[in-house]
Amino acid sequence: KLPLTVEEIMNFGESNRELFIKSSTYSIIPITVTEMGLTISWIFSSEPKSISFSVVYQESEDTPLDQCKVLIPMTRCNSHKETIRGQVKVRNAGIYTLIFDNTFSRFISKRVFYHLAVERPVIYDGSDFP
Repeated sequence: KLPLTVEEIMNFGESNRELFIKSSTYSIIPITVTEMGLTISWIFSSEPKSISFSVVYQESEDTPLDQCKVLIPMTRCNSHKETIRGQVKVRNAGIYTLIFDNTFSRFISKRVFYHLAVERPVIYDGSDFP
């Protein structure tokens, strides 16, 4: 479990981070978001083989699992062959959890190289109009 805040992600810079996920386990990156309208985006690749990926939303840490919303269902990604990119729009404050799942692999541990970004929407206020 690698909990992050929006501020921490904004300070990521351009560098990639690395997760080591043992065989038959998974890693989660919960991102706590307090403001709506943001976009959380990710890019990742894995080696030596594929990894499963999902995004889940929960209102708070106390929210029961059965009340969490699956925003991106668990999907097996060929991230060892191509870079996976995606994003989710923050519609509600809460915890957006990225899940990297290697439970299907009984013997092979994986390394996931990922980069996260958070973008604020550009709100045009008309101030440059003559």
